[in-house]
Amino acid sequence: MAGMGKRMRPHTLTIPKPLLPVAGKPIVHWLIEDIAAVCNEKIDEIGFVIGDFGAETEQHLIQIAENVGAKGRIFYQDEALGTAHAILCAKECLKGEVIVAFADTLFSARFHLDTQHDGVIWVHRVENPSSFGVVKLNESNIITDFVEKPAEFVSDLAIIGIYYFKNGEVLRSELQFLIDNDIREKGEYQLTNALQNMKDKGMAFVPGTVDEWLDCGNKDATVYTNKRLLESRKELFSVDHTKFNSGTRIIEPCFIGKNVELKGSVVGPYVSIGDNSVLINCVVSNSIIQGNSKLANIEFTNSMIGNFVQLDGHSKELSIGDYNTQL
Repeated sequence: MAGMGKRMRPHTLTIPKPLLPVAGKPIVHWLIEDIAAVCNEKIDEIGFVIGDFGAETEQHLIQIAENVGAKGRIFYQDEALGTAHAILCAKECLKGEVIVAFADTLFSARFHLDTQHDGVIWVHRVENPSSFGVVKLNESNIITDFVEKPAEFVSDLAIIGIYYFKNGEVLRSELQFLIDNDIREKGEYQLTNALQNMKDKGMAFVPGTVDEWLDCGNKDATVYTNKRLLESRKELFSVDHTKFNSGTRIIEPCFIGKNVELKGSVVGPYVSIGDNSVLINCVVSNSIIQGNSKLANIEFTNSMIGNFVQLDGHSKELSIGDYNTQL
């Protein structure tokens, strides 16, 4: 999760993308909980590969790991040299059974992880496979090829960025081989090259097919992910800590944080509001509003609004980062 999140600016100018909240929790928090739910065993350790995110963010990540009973560790990727290089930054964690996940993707699945195989690669069927890395399967449901953004159709099973390896030491060795021999694709060290080498040496990888793949790569996709999480997790809705007057109407499903104040507003459906925010005479749907923001006299949808934002009097689709003021 060391990337700069350029497609999510301005929101990632102040917050790393995996820590942006959807349905009341950071993206990476949901991801870890969902991975833990499909594992047959307890997760012992979680390594976070990050950039220079600061001590407060690092402590937040350690706490997320501890919430699922794991030890959290922080590793740094100081230069963007590709996925293989990023994973190898956490080589101390690459031992025994390992799950690797890229932290801007969420999924819905009803399976338990099959640890009988050398590896499992999470995939999802997509309409436009030319935009993704895909896998090809044989008649035994074993992965035979990894194809990056195929120009012609070879498969519609897209790799979603979550992988299980039975032997972390083998993975570490193959990643190190790429670095030592300077094997790159488009200037970067790629995990798919290591996967291909492992397969060529006789290791068997199978697909783990998920019911739904939720990407958080840009504003629209993140707002949609927020909607789907609220739809599927109705238990998130609570107004126990919310102050609202008789002129306010809340249309479920929504997530409303602590000490939120709503006056004369219509909120929902599919709205998440962070702690300590205030909405006055607003009409808002299908949007994410972070904490400590004050909005008045606005009607908007399909929007993301950061922390400590102050807005008064606009009706449109919005994408506004932290600390912006427009009165």
